[in-house]
Amino acid sequence: MPHLISIANQNSQFLCQEQRSLLSGLEGQKIKALQIGCRGGGCGVCKIRILDGNYQSKKMSIKHVSADELAAGVALSCRIFPLSDMTVETLD
Repeated sequence: MPHLISIANQNSQFLCQEQRSLLSGLEGQKIKALQIGCRGGGCGVCKIRILDGNYQSKKMSIKHVSADELAAGVALSCRIFPLSDMTVETLD
C-alpha cells in the first residue's frame, strides 16, 4: 500500500510503497527535492528531518547521523521505509 509523503519545505508530495526507501520513492516520481548519492547510507547526502509519521529504519552510520541528530528526527532518506503517511523536510 502506498503512503503519501509530504516534503514540507519543498511544497511537494509523492507516493511511496512500504518496501521502498523514501529516497527510492522520490526518485521514482522524478522529484528533485534531495541530493542523490550512493543510495545505501554510505555518503550521507540525502539527510532529512522526519516531522510526522511512522516508519521502519535500517541502520545508519553515526558518521553521517549522530545520536543527537537521530533524537531530533534527522535520518537518511535512503534508510527510511514508510509505514504510514509521513511529513519530512529537506536539510540543506
